[in-house]
Amino acid sequence: MDELLRQATTILLGMWKRRWLGVIVAWIVALASVTAVLAIPDKYEASARVFVDTQTILRPLMSGLVTQPNIDQQVMMLSRTLITRPNVEKLIRMADLDLGVESRAERDALVEKLMASLKIANTSRDNIYNINYRDTQPEHAKRVVQSLVSIFVESNLGDARKDSESARRFIDEQITIYEKKLREAEARLKEFKLRNLETQSTEGKDHFTQMSEAGRLLEQSKLALREAEQSHEALTRHLLGDEPSLVPAPAVQENISGVSIPEIDSRLDAMQRNLDAMLQRFTEKHPDVLSARRLIKELEEQKREQIKARRLAAASSPSTPMSTNPVHQQLAISVSEAEATIAALQTRVAEYQARYDRMQEAVKLMPQIEAEFAQLNRDYEINKKNYEQLVQRRESANMGSEITNTVGVDFRLIDPPRVSPKPVAPNRSLFLPLTLLLALAAGVTVTFAASQLRPTFFDSRTLREACSLPLLGTVSLLTNETTKRSQRRDLIRFSAACISLVGAYAAGLLALFLFSVRTA
Repeated sequence: MDELLRQATTILLGMWKRRWLGVIVAWIVALASVTAVLAIPDKYEASARVFVDTQTILRPLMSGLVTQPNIDQQVMMLSRTLITRPNVEKLIRMADLDLGVESRAERDALVEKLMASLKIANTSRDNIYNINYRDTQPEHAKRVVQSLVSIFVESNLGDARKDSESARRFIDEQITIYEKKLREAEARLKEFKLRNLETQSTEGKDHFTQMSEAGRLLEQSKLALREAEQSHEALTRHLLGDEPSLVPAPAVQENISGVSIPEIDSRLDAMQRNLDAMLQRFTEKHPDVLSARRLIKELEEQKREQIKARRLAAASSPSTPMSTNPVHQQLAISVSEAEATIAALQTRVAEYQARYDRMQEAVKLMPQIEAEFAQLNRDYEINKKNYEQLVQRRESANMGSEITNTVGVDFRLIDPPRVSPKPVAPNRSLFLPLTLLLALAAGVTVTFAASQLRPTFFDSRTLREACSLPLLGTVSLLTNETTKRSQRRDLIRFSAACISLVGAYAAGLLALFLFSVRTA
């Protein structure tokens, strides 16, 4: 502890010995720093406040019906990306800041300066934005802020319209693509249905139900054929083997279904198949269906007339010795009708059998046909769904664009651009005390460095430790009155120099304060 105290005392004595060097350095640093502070040009600040109103009563009313962008997020992003090089170059032209610019380097330096000086701050409440700029010329600062406010408003409107047009153009292109895909899918589906017309379901019946019904009709026709054959055999036996009865024959009900007339029956069968094919595609009210039914009715009427004519001819021309017997005549007519019925039923059985066989052959291809139909139908439904969604979104985008163009974003200039009446920078009231501290620190630092570079020894022990040589003796200095008076005068001068330095700073601060109060 004593050693540390002794070393500190030695350092302080060495610094005191070179005190005048510290005073001179402090004065030099003080004068230089004060000159530098005073030489800093005054800067005036121009500012403006803009309120962005994004809340309208129309937006919540149209919520869910139209596509509405996040206006708050767009405005916030615009404020963050507003100070870009293209906008700053536009601002320079609007504020006439490029009048004195002669080279590209000067213009780039001006752009960099503005990008570093312009400030846009959000108050994080109510969408209020503060725009600030500092310049040595008040008018320049005001023009810059005013131009930036104009760019702020114009950029938002232009970007909003550009985004809407781009989105609408993209949706229109996608709608055109999907419309083409939808037409192609419809054409493939139509071609498939025409190619597999027989296997398609009608009246809610699938292929297996139709085949089952065709099998049932085939069995019914075969049963009717067997019944007709049995009836024909019985009538034939009765006609050839039994005695004719004299009982008058009852009136025969007119029936044309069991009588065969080949030329008319073939036409009726063709017309009936054509009608069945048309009923699979059209309704009962279709003109072609009505025309086919009318033709079938006319053919049946023609057949009925020919049957009547044949019966009258058979009754008037006797073919056997017993043709005058009404019972025999009636049996002959019944045999003829039975033969015609058998022929008609045979044709019907053959047709149903052929139809049933075709359906059985088509059963082998049904899995492939159903898989192909499911694929075509799935592609068609997907394209149709995407197309309808795109059309709906286009309409929503159009309505949203109309709302944005009608209502838009309301920019309100709360505080117009204005310049502060007195400089806002530099803060000389703060810088001057700092320069005083800097001057004092410089004086102390230089004094300490000088004492360490050329040390002075004030006792024999320190000298012996520093030289590591034997000390022969010491010589003491005796001070007289003249020396003491000289030391006192030197102390007074030193104190006066230090006090004058602090006093000069105090006087400067007082003058600066009075000047600021006077100009306020």
